[in-house]
Amino acid sequence: MSTATDILGVTEKSLDKLTIANSKDSNTAVEQGLGAAGQTSPPSIPVSQLFPNNSYPVGQLCDYVDDNKYRTTSEEMRAKDMLNQQQLTDLRRAAEVHREVRQYARASIRPGMDLTTIAEMIENGTRTLVEERGFESGIGFPTGLSINHCAAHYTPNAGDFVEVQQDDVLKVDFGVHVNGHIIDSAFTLAWNDRYKPLLDAVKEAINTGVREAGIDVRVSDIGAAIQEVMESYEIELNGKTIPVKPIHNLCGHSIGPYLIHYGKTVPVVANRDQTRMYEGELYAIETFGTTGSGEVHEKGVCSHYVKTGHGHPRMQSAVKLLESIRKNFGTLPFCRRYLDRVGESNYDLSLRHLVDNGAVTAFPPLCDVKGSYTAQFKHTLILRPSVKEVLSRGEDY
Repeated sequence: MSTATDILGVTEKSLDKLTIANSKDSNTAVEQGLGAAGQTSPPSIPVSQLFPNNSYPVGQLCDYVDDNKYRTTSEEMRAKDMLNQQQLTDLRRAAEVHREVRQYARASIRPGMDLTTIAEMIENGTRTLVEERGFESGIGFPTGLSINHCAAHYTPNAGDFVEVQQDDVLKVDFGVHVNGHIIDSAFTLAWNDRYKPLLDAVKEAINTGVREAGIDVRVSDIGAAIQEVMESYEIELNGKTIPVKPIHNLCGHSIGPYLIHYGKTVPVVANRDQTRMYEGELYAIETFGTTGSGEVHEKGVCSHYVKTGHGHPRMQSAVKLLESIRKNFGTLPFCRRYLDRVGESNYDLSLRHLVDNGAVTAFPPLCDVKGSYTAQFKHTLILRPSVKEVLSRGEDY
C-alpha cells in the first residue's frame, strides 16, 4: 500500500493510513483524513465547507504490482495523473459525501423504521452535503433498500411504508455525483448475529475484488477470485448448514460520465470473459452473496428507471414526461419518488408508454428464491496511471 505520494501538487494521504481527529478545525480534519470532524449529526454541513480549497481526502491508495509496478515511481505516469486533477477532485468530493451520509445512516437505521423514511434520510443528507445543483452535483441514482431475498433495485415508491424487521438483512445502495462523476457504493445491515457469516463472506469477497482489480487485468480473473472466497463460507440457519453462493448474474461495472453502467461488467464468478481493465477507467466493484439459488430474477413493482435515448413516443403526455426526465435527470437513473418530487403526477400510463417505446428502460427488483437471504458490498475505484485509488473506502468497509 502507498503511504504518501506527491501528486497533483499536494501530499496525498491514503484513508486507510489515517484516523479522524477529535477536532472542530476543518484543516485538521483534512490532515487527519477520513471523515470531517466538524460535521453535525444528522449531517447538515456541505463537505465543501469542511474541506476548503478542494482538499478532499484521498481514497485508499494501492500500488500496482508485477508488470505495472514501474507505474508507482514513473515520472511519466505521475505527470499523466496531473491531467486528471478535476475528475479526481469531483470524485473525492462525492466519496466524502457518501462516507459522511452513510456513517449517519449506519448509526441510525434500525428495526421498526420504514423504507421511505430511510430513503429520504439518505437522499436529503446527500443533497445537502453535495449541495445539489442539477447536473453539477446531486444524487447518482435512487437509494436501493432491498430486503432479504431481494438483492437489488428496490426503492420505495410513494406510499410504501414497509418496515425493517429485527430478523431482516438490508442492502443499502446509494450514489453521489459531482459533474457527472459518480461514486457508487453499498453495504449490508443485519441485526441478528446469525447472518454474520453471510456478511463476512461478501465483505471479504469485495476486498478480494478490489485487490485483484488493476490495469490489464482480465475481469474473468477477478470473478474467479471473488467466487473462490465467497464459496469458502457457509452459514447455519434453522439447524441447517448452507453454503454461501455468489449471485452469478449480478456484476460490477464500469462507470462513465453521467452513466452508471458504461459497458464493461465485472463478474462475481469465473467465466470466459477476456475483457481487460484499462488505465483511467472507473469501476464499481460489487459482490453479492446468497443463501438461495445463486440467481436473481425480476420480480415485483418497478421503481428504478433510466432514459436510454432510444424510442420516439407518440403519446403527447409521454412526450411531455420524457422532456421532464431529460431536464431533471438526463441519463442518470431515477425513480417514481423523484418524478413526484419534480412535480409530475398521474404519469403511470405515460411512463409505461415510454418503457414500451424504448425511450426509458425499467429496472424491476431483482430477487433470489423467497426465504433466502442476500448481502451486498460495493466500492468505486479508479485506475489512475500511477496508482489504484479506492475512492469510496472508509473506516466502516
